[in-house]
Amino acid sequence: MYYINVMTDANQKIILTKPIVMVGLMGAGKTSVGRALARRLGVPFVDSDKEIEAAAGCSVVDIFAMYGEKEFRRVEQKVIERLLDTPPVVKVISTGEGAFITPAVREMLSENALTIWLKADLELLVKRTNSRDTRPQLLNADSRKILAQLIDERYGIYALADVMVETRDENLRKTLNKVVCVIEKYIKGRKSNEKK
Repeated sequence: MYYINVMTDANQKIILTKPIVMVGLMGAGKTSVGRALARRLGVPFVDSDKEIEAAAGCSVVDIFAMYGEKEFRRVEQKVIERLLDTPPVVKVISTGEGAFITPAVREMLSENALTIWLKADLELLVKRTNSRDTRPQLLNADSRKILAQLIDERYGIYALADVMVETRDENLRKTLNKVVCVIEKYIKGRKSNEKK
């Protein structure tokens, strides 16, 4: 089994044995927090949407427009499977907002990764996504209405992630510290359960 010792700000060791995968809605901070977490832990960071775009040779928006969501989800599943199987084992992966909703992807991540749900309220999501044109579901639409609907539909599924971190309108370092803290608690909890 692959182990990596990581010193946190509190000089505590975290022993990771599998990838960390960020899940949640668009605008929750999966990419920015995921990238910062990878830097803190000294492991690679990978954005699954960027990997999909590299494989397809076009943007996520274009894939949705040309082939539809069903085909995008099929490609997304293959890319995430490849990312989980590609060394090094321990890395941080940021996923698109719909990835964890797909049952086969969710099962694969549950078995092979530590999943972290970044949970944000509607106001924060609207604020963070309004200025971007890279979200297929929000193009030419009422983003507040769509995000509210996605919260209703998906937060119950995101709650199946291993751990949850509430993100707020705060600096990245504060959110990152919260994420590191929940990882530490999760790993300590697992060790305690293994000893019983």
